[in-house]
Amino acid sequence: MNGEREKLGSRLGFILLSAGCAIGCGNVWKFPWMTGQYGGGGFVLVYVLCLLLLGLPAMVMEFALGRASQASIVKMYQKLEKPGQKWHIHGFLAMLGNICLMAFYTVVTGWMIYYFVMFLTGNSADLTFVGMITNPGVNVLYLLIAVVVGFVVLSFNLQGGLERVTKYMMLLLFLLMVVLAGHSMTLSGAGEGLKFYLVPDLSKINGSVIVGAMNQAFFTLSIGIGSMAIFGSYIGKDHSLLGESINIIILDTAVAIIAGLIMFPACYTYGLEVDAGPSLLFNTMATVFNNMANGRFWGSLFFLFMVFAAFSTELAVFENILACIRELTGWSRPKGCLFCGIGIFLLSLTTALGYSVLHFQPFAEGSAWLDFWDFIVSTNLLPLGALIFSIFCCYNIGWGWDKFIEEANAGKGLKVQPWMKPVFKYFVPVCVLALYIYGMVTFNWG
Repeated sequence: MNGEREKLGSRLGFILLSAGCAIGCGNVWKFPWMTGQYGGGGFVLVYVLCLLLLGLPAMVMEFALGRASQASIVKMYQKLEKPGQKWHIHGFLAMLGNICLMAFYTVVTGWMIYYFVMFLTGNSADLTFVGMITNPGVNVLYLLIAVVVGFVVLSFNLQGGLERVTKYMMLLLFLLMVVLAGHSMTLSGAGEGLKFYLVPDLSKINGSVIVGAMNQAFFTLSIGIGSMAIFGSYIGKDHSLLGESINIIILDTAVAIIAGLIMFPACYTYGLEVDAGPSLLFNTMATVFNNMANGRFWGSLFFLFMVFAAFSTELAVFENILACIRELTGWSRPKGCLFCGIGIFLLSLTTALGYSVLHFQPFAEGSAWLDFWDFIVSTNLLPLGALIFSIFCCYNIGWGWDKFIEEANAGKGLKVQPWMKPVFKYFVPVCVLALYIYGMVTFNWG
């Protein structure tokens, strides 16, 4: 990969692109079902605190590393670490994290496309989540569509492909969400649903809830595996990174909160289970739309939004993987896209066929390949990656606090203040490590 490094065309493009990576299935597929399983409003409260106290510092550090190095995660440490150090090993683990994330995320994207097609064509009456995931033909076909569309977009240059497409998708996504949330507010169960969702029951908050909230915060922000660092490497030094990170987290949190405003009033209106797990989005929303006036229209609109949300993250993580491969090989965008596309498709077949042909139960009864890949990414590589970023940025055994602050505060906007140093240097790594250990000890291994 020769020549000058590609750049994003605008600050808006950077904010929407980074927010697009953060906003996706984690917000509207995973966040609602985790909220339902962890007791509603109490989980939401802890989640927001984790975003502010852990997610925000980690995002600033990851952006700073990307912008300072002007490189992908695999080359980033090599440019910033001191001679003889081995921090760059984490770069390859982070690239592995992106690949493992796409091993199941592409399949979920395919599910969104399938549900959208079924509603659009009026074939949603007998649609079930179990029926979909146990159909190998459906899973492989829509996985293929998700991967091909993603890498075709990325085969164009950065501004002409990824930035342009994501900007339009993000703006339309927000519009669709507001419309659907407004509609949910008119449902008969809106009051009860909002009480469950927004009023914290402090008695339900325990260690598992806090661990789940931390993992979800890192998952939804794509923090810890270099997904944010790559976009930091594509921007200049006009704006400081704390302010940009706050903008992205506000957009990300708004989408997650609005997703709950869409779903929980609907669940309580139609007597559907809020703790149904990963099937919550699919089964409950399909039931809602199939039992309401103009349900085909609203269902098509909702799952069209979900397709946008899924692709916004898929495209961003694909770009991260592609950048790593191109920096390691020197390949062009089209050649890199072809190689990455084939590799991701083949690996993702494990998840696509995991409920039909390739049965694999890694943990408790009922777990599958999706749970295995999610365990590697959400439970391990994301929190551990955030921990490594914080040590590398804040201590002299790595990049060091002074160099990190110089990079993070370059440009106009909000700056990292001296009083924040203990949060970055002590609070983040200690909390992440403690919660990680607690999470591993209490994990349901089977």
